[in-house]
This record gives sequence, structure tokens and C-alpha cells, in this order.
Amino acid sequence: MHRKNTIKKALKAAFPYTIPIFAGFWFLGLTYGIYMNVSGFSFVYPMVMSLTIFGGSLEFVAVEMLLSAYAPLQTFIMTLLIQARHLFYGISMLDKYKNTGWKKFYLIFGMCDESFSINYSAHIPEGIDKGWFMFFVTLLNHLYWFTGATLGGVLGSLLSFNTQGLEFVMTAMFVVIFLEQWLKEKRHSTALIGLAASTACLILFGPDSFMIPTMLCILFLLTVLRKPIERAGDAA
Repeated sequence: MHRKNTIKKALKAAFPYTIPIFAGFWFLGLTYGIYMNVSGFSFVYPMVMSLTIFGGSLEFVAVEMLLSAYAPLQTFIMTLLIQARHLFYGISMLDKYKNTGWKKFYLIFGMCDESFSINYSAHIPEGIDKGWFMFFVTLLNHLYWFTGATLGGVLGSLLSFNTQGLEFVMTAMFVVIFLEQWLKEKRHSTALIGLAASTACLILFGPDSFMIPTMLCILFLLTVLRKPIERAGDAA
């Protein structure tokens, strides 16, 4: 009985933190599911991919990967680079995930940007089990994305409407992320590095092959210039 009360309290405490995520995940999930359907895939694909991959930007990119020629090495490198930020998230959460038992495995698997942000910064109320709180934050966010993507795949197959230009949603999503990051920063060193590297690689490698060289170039430049960038940020 005590264990059930502990779980219920953790769920009630975690749910309000995830409400803003619900709106964003459902909208993007619906769009992703419809996009998959427009690209020729049944609703089973977004349903299974949202459940097992659970990486929004990667899942959008995966559509093009599935439609392209078989290239396992390129797919592996692209996936690693897109999701590489989770390496740093994981390091930051090492202490917080201690003593969470079996839940630790799901917390690692289900850690997305939004779940990391909540679990890292939330002030968990006194008397609420930390492990269960973080578990429900992660689970609820996962369910929002899963149900949105699945519903989008189903609606895409049932409704008949003009979907011309829907494939632009991925480009629009990354533009919005870039602009949001630009507005948050006082100095735009990292953004300018990204723009410069993208432009140079686009010219050198062409539109069909510039993505991986761009990401490698950005990773290299940010690693080499990390200390000057950090010092400039502190000075600002």
C-alpha cells in the first residue's frame, strides 16, 4: 500500500511539469506521423519508430534515410552525430540517476532534451521519491511523442488533404531551433561557426553529401575553440 502511494504521489508531482511538453510533442508527433504516411510508410512505421528510437530530429531524418540507398556506415555516423549531445546529458545525470534501481535503464533510454531539462532542474517536492518522479517525467514525455506520432500516421492514411510542402516541416523545425538558440545567446560564436561550416561544406561537397562533413567540421571546431568560446561567454 505504501509503495502504491509513493508511485501515485510521484506521478501527480511529475505530470504538471510535462504539460507544456505535451502540446509540443503532440503537434510535432502528428506532423511526423503524417509526414511518414505522405512519404509512403504505413502508420506502423511512426508507431514503432517513436516507441523504440524516441529521437524527434533523428526520426525526421530517418525518413530520408529509409528512402535513400542502403548505406549503413553513413546512417550510423549521421545518427551518432545527431544524437551526440546526449553523451553530455548522460554525464550530467550520473549523480541524479544513482540509486534508482531498475528505473535507471529506462531513464537512460528515454532521456530526450525535454526530459533532461525537467529532471535536471526540477525542485522535487519533499516526500516525493526522486527515482519515480524522474521515471514518470520520462515516461509521460515518451507517451506524448508515441501517441502523437501514431495518431498522425493513422490520420494520414484516413484523411485526404493536400500535403504538398509538408516535407518542409523538418527544415522549419531546425530553423526554429536555431533561431531560439540565437535569441538565447548574448554572443553568437557557436551559431556563426555552424553557419560558416555548413556553407563551406555545401560549396565543397554539394547538397547531397555535405551533411556529415558539416557535422564533423562543427564538432572539430567547437572542440578546438571551446575554451576561447567559454572565456568570451564569461566575459560577456
